[in-house]
Amino acid sequence: MDESFLLMLSNLLHLHNSIDPTTSLLSTTTTSSPSPTSSSSSSTPTSLLTSSSAAPLLFFTIASVLSFSAMSVSAFRALATEHIWSLEAPLRDAQWRSLYGLSYPVFTTVVEKLRPHIALSNLSLPSDYAVAMVLSRLSHGFSAQTLASRYSLDPYLVSKITNMVTRLLATKLYPEFIKIPVSRRRLIETTQAFEELTSLPNMCGAIDGSPIKLHKHNLPGNYKCKYGYPSVLLEVVADHKKIFWDVCVKAPGGTDDATHFRDSLLYNRLTSGDIVWDKVINVRGHHVRPYIVGDWCYPLLSFLLTPFSPNGMGTPAQNLFDGMLMKGRSVVVEAIGLLKGRWKILQDLNVGLNHVPQTIVACCVLHNLCQIAREPEPELWKDPDESGSPPRVLDSEKSFFYFGESLRQALADDLHQRLSSR
Repeated sequence: MDESFLLMLSNLLHLHNSIDPTTSLLSTTTTSSPSPTSSSSSSTPTSLLTSSSAAPLLFFTIASVLSFSAMSVSAFRALATEHIWSLEAPLRDAQWRSLYGLSYPVFTTVVEKLRPHIALSNLSLPSDYAVAMVLSRLSHGFSAQTLASRYSLDPYLVSKITNMVTRLLATKLYPEFIKIPVSRRRLIETTQAFEELTSLPNMCGAIDGSPIKLHKHNLPGNYKCKYGYPSVLLEVVADHKKIFWDVCVKAPGGTDDATHFRDSLLYNRLTSGDIVWDKVINVRGHHVRPYIVGDWCYPLLSFLLTPFSPNGMGTPAQNLFDGMLMKGRSVVVEAIGLLKGRWKILQDLNVGLNHVPQTIVACCVLHNLCQIAREPEPELWKDPDESGSPPRVLDSEKSFFYFGESLRQALADDLHQRLSSR
């Protein structure tokens, strides 16, 4: 039997006993007959989801696993004792990360945040088991069929649990963990950190798009991204800590970054003045409010600054500005690399098309939780290098463009003068 899977089961067994020590999932003294909702002859996905039986889903998992492996209950209990729970916290957390993509303390945070919402569902399954199953799938990229085979469950049930947990992550936890930096304290912290990195004042984030590859191949042509595979487009804005403060998944992979951005809620809020950043500085007579930076695939606007030239053909001041801007942009590139490196399901997303956006957003929420907790960073996933020409300016954007153009030049001249005089 797969050792990592046994470790996962032992973790959950211990966690269950620590939460409710009065019950035992592996009782060897129970002689009563199983209830109709848990018998092998009537255990359907629907019955497991709606059953009022107290026997959790893991009972069926363990019973099935032990029956296939001829492994005794006492041996399973020894495994639980001798492996994870006899380890020091750092080693325990390392094992937990290998199974679920995050440490035990972060795992328990997720469980406690979702527990009230899971309790309102008809799922006859403890919250910790549901979360563990889904995190295992997200971090390893398992398909529903693969995970169902490991748990000896119906793939429908695995998909149902995955959809429920990712939906809760994407809706209930999103407002708490993905926030636009509007408070003065957070703005000052963010802009100061970016200025230390780039020498450019009042930068508050970096934007980029990334195609999320879909496992399905029988999709319309507009899902085919510029790299040749079916995908949807993810757009994120990250701060200096590689924490996302905006996430948008609204377009098939064939959409360009500028079009996706213009269709986002963030764009609408920025152009309408709904987001008001009150940290204003003066640079060469220009009132500079906080702004984000992106590459040349995005439109130049007063709140989104892009490079002068993608190939270093500008003036010395412009080329210096471009280098520093791209240095600031690198944080979002690394953030996306961490996202796909930690949650491997995003490398080849194998969920139903209707559940693609919520799964991606759920992974972004989990990414932020890991960054906030300063979890060890995994190996970065590397997207292909960007290419493309600058987008045309829309009539409705012309005032933002002209102001952005003069603002960018003022920042470039100021930067060049300051660094040249050192």
